[in-house]
Amino acid sequence: MVNWVVNHWFSVLFLVAWLGLNVFLFVHAFLSFEKATKYYYTRQILGFYRSTLRKQLDHNLSFHKLVGYMICLHTAIHIIAHLFNLERYSRSRQATDGSLASILSNLPHQENYSWLNPIQSPNTTVVYVTFTSIAGLTGVIITVALVLMVTSAMEFIRRSYFEVFWYTHHIFIIYFIGLGIHGLGGIVRGQTEESMAENHPHKCAEFFEKWDDPASHCKPPQFEGLPAESWKWILAPGILYIFERILRFYRSQQKVVITKVVMHPSKVLELQMHKHGFSMEVGQYIFVNCPSISNLEWHPFTLTSAPEEDFFSIHIRAVGDWTETLIRTFEKQYSPVPRIQVDGPFGTASEDVFQYEVAVLVGAGIGVTPFASILKSIWYKFQHADQNLKTQKIYFYWICREMGAFAWFNDLLASLEQEMEELGKVGFLNYRLFLTGWDSNFAGHAALNFDKANDILTGLKQKTFFGRPKWDNEFSTIATAHPKSAVGVFLCGPQTLAKSLSKCCRQYSSLDPRKVQFYFNKENF
Repeated sequence: MVNWVVNHWFSVLFLVAWLGLNVFLFVHAFLSFEKATKYYYTRQILGFYRSTLRKQLDHNLSFHKLVGYMICLHTAIHIIAHLFNLERYSRSRQATDGSLASILSNLPHQENYSWLNPIQSPNTTVVYVTFTSIAGLTGVIITVALVLMVTSAMEFIRRSYFEVFWYTHHIFIIYFIGLGIHGLGGIVRGQTEESMAENHPHKCAEFFEKWDDPASHCKPPQFEGLPAESWKWILAPGILYIFERILRFYRSQQKVVITKVVMHPSKVLELQMHKHGFSMEVGQYIFVNCPSISNLEWHPFTLTSAPEEDFFSIHIRAVGDWTETLIRTFEKQYSPVPRIQVDGPFGTASEDVFQYEVAVLVGAGIGVTPFASILKSIWYKFQHADQNLKTQKIYFYWICREMGAFAWFNDLLASLEQEMEELGKVGFLNYRLFLTGWDSNFAGHAALNFDKANDILTGLKQKTFFGRPKWDNEFSTIATAHPKSAVGVFLCGPQTLAKSLSKCCRQYSSLDPRKVQFYFNKENF
């Protein structure tokens, strides 16, 4: 086997390039389909399946990244294999030893002959072929596009220079166009069926010196470019993507009326809006565009309103150039209200919150927004005495760095406290607020007033905790209180917190499927 590989290394490299191309196209088809079918639509289609199947959709961003890594890997394999092939082509073209490779390389590039070697003369270089052939030039273009997309998608650039990431990632349009025409040049060639019928490849390869001798019954072989395949893999996903973009454009052009604007502490803007035909579920998100800032930038924001309300709302925190500009625009008192375009809503993991008997909601900073929608919906369900509510207990944890952040939904928590007391369901909602940033003077003041009925920071009956939750203690308490329940854990927060909660879910889930089981869910945008 080793000797065969050594003696036929050119064939091996060709096979590697071919396999790399097919795997390359396969993962591209997955990426194209993932781009073409929005997460929300797929989640709705699978709505009648078990939640365990739909939960896999919550890893859509991880899947997107994994496909991207696969594309990079097989792009490297594809390029390296072809570079070796071209180097072999170049040496075969320059050879004068009368070998089979030399004779095949010297088949003339004329209409009545079919060539095999893309390097047409001994003076032609690999670089020249790369930048003058369809396959080479498109290969360079899509490789550069891929490098730009991958490097600009790094987390540091995404968070610090979102516009760079946003615009660069849309180079995928050029990328897929180049991929579609990459194989049209026919640089990968094979012997024609007619030529193989007239000349047995293995037999005639042994008598290549007598091809012109009628007694050998062998003629010079004829070659043709293999048909382009890449367009077949991206055609259907491309059509779906174009259809989805048209649908999103149509929806985004529907009129949005801003009914209320509220400025909250810590640079948070609340927009309450109305749009004809808009329908939502708890925890969903929308894409928002402000044409006066940028016609092309669309940013995701979680809905903080409840499905039972006659409006939908979002809370926007200043964390980048676009959000800061938007907030400054709305802060101008005597200027007209800027026009807002909305696309959505789209589904998230939080939609399944009411499928669990016990729910644990963990929000970090502005990550509380999907749970505000859930808590509001619970308030309405109790108002209307909804008998279909499966959830029996909710644990809510809100972790903030700034004291003023708790004012965002202070009224909501106060209303829930009052509603639970009036209905005799004080134990339904167990919420805890954690402040991770404070000074010693305030902490001392809070300690002196700890015995008061209401918290001095929020005015709520539940006291604010200083520091971070001890998750082992929290999960242990929940597991003890609900020994036979399915507990859904929902997070909207940083990855470090996600790792801690995911670990606790595995650690405190019972090996007995009939006992307590923790199911981790994380918001992904």
